[in-house]
Amino acid sequence: MPTFFLDDREVAFKEGQTILQAAMSGGHYIPHLCWRPELDPHSSCRLCTVIINGRPFSSCTQPALKGQRVECDTEALVAMRRAVTQMLFIEGNHHCPACEKSGRCKLQATAYLLGMQNSHFSHQFPVRTRDLSHPTVSLDRDRCIRCEICVRASRTLDGKDVFAIDGRGIGSGLAVNSPSGLLKDSEIAPEDAAVRLCPTGALMAKDQGFEVPIGDRLYDREPLSVVELREYKARKALHG
Repeated sequence: MPTFFLDDREVAFKEGQTILQAAMSGGHYIPHLCWRPELDPHSSCRLCTVIINGRPFSSCTQPALKGQRVECDTEALVAMRRAVTQMLFIEGNHHCPACEKSGRCKLQATAYLLGMQNSHFSHQFPVRTRDLSHPTVSLDRDRCIRCEICVRASRTLDGKDVFAIDGRGIGSGLAVNSPSGLLKDSEIAPEDAAVRLCPTGALMAKDQGFEVPIGDRLYDREPLSVVELREYKARKALHG
């Protein structure tokens, strides 16, 4: 198999794999939020940025090439990822201790992984609406990071096309494709991939909050990198 170098570690890859896919397959974690192995890469969060020949690239979209040298865990890149994560926190209203997703939230776990101690930037406290109209699924736009995982998952995995992103830039937000614009009039179901794959508490099945005690939650015992690498390896063994 051809190989490339990730921070001087030789990584084997299959033709057609991206840098992120090859790294994950080789047991090397690159932080990311908008990428999911079940979905096409989106390159919106920029957390997986690496340096190749002095230039930044999203590792979720950049093909792995034989012999290339990729910088990933440099001090500058870690600082950039931490700043991006801090900005995601201050652009929304994330109150981790009171959130039902705490302990299994990927945004929260990423902050821990990157050594984020505070938000650093001034909080914007945006006014965003919640949609609690559906009997079994809630939508809290305060917790949405606009990764578009739910948009892509609903379209390609659920075959429903329930969600879309409305607006531009800081004014953009998650919209519901239904006659009323409310979840109650959509085809959403709590078992949908769009709900299950949401990395934060933006989309959640109702009546399931705080079921797992503190200390036994997904990221309480193991860091995000260990959990994700194990899940990726299991998925590859199952689906190839």
